Amino acid sequence: MDHNCHNGFSFFTILLFIGFLSTRVYSIQFDLQSGHTKCIAEDIKSNAMTVGKYHIVNPTEGSPLPDSHKVTVRVTSSYGNNYHYSDHVQSGQFAFQTAEAGDYMACFFAADHNPAVTLTVDFDWKSGVAAKDWSNVAKKGSVELMEIELKKMYDAVQSIHDEMFYLREREEEMQELNRSTNSKMGWLSLLSLFIALSVSGLQLWHLKTFFEKKKLI
Repeated sequence: MDHNCHNGFSFFTILLFIGFLSTRVYSIQFDLQSGHTKCIAEDIKSNAMTVGKYHIVNPTEGSPLPDSHKVTVRVTSSYGNNYHYSDHVQSGQFAFQTAEAGDYMACFFAADHNPAVTLTVDFDWKSGVAAKDWSNVAKKGSVELMEIELKKMYDAVQSIHDEMFYLREREEEMQELNRSTNSKMGWLSLLSLFIALSVSGLQLWHLKTFFEKKKLI
């Protein structure tokens, strides 16, 4: 293989690796007691693909899940928009493209049960490049393996580009918030100083008037 070609491929491989690092992937198990809710938040930029799947882990392998082992799942954006809802289920999945940037919340609720039970939930949540079904792309397009790799690299670079602009926007928002906060704190400090000086002046005037009435000065 040509040396330059090898260097170029290695460069794109590094970009692809960084691109996958810039995506978010959750793969966790957590315990959920009946009558309680657990929420998981994920900060996702706009126009990003996100997919998730979940199921309740069977406490007794080989036996059907007890009827008490069911959850209600809701996925919402920070603006209150509902993207997924499943009621009283043992497993499920969701997939959507975000319309707005911000925190997305996946909440799991287990109904009250007497006696109380503890469910173990397995949850996978991916966004960005990692959320795309590349095997399905290959089947639909009948493309070669190298073309799939190039497509991954292109999407990874695009993801890095979008992520950089998204982080820059969030940084500008934080800087604007800091400037606004500092300005308000400055005015508040001046107001506090003015009030303190006014109160001190009134106290001095009151004491002077008191002493004059008592003919002490």
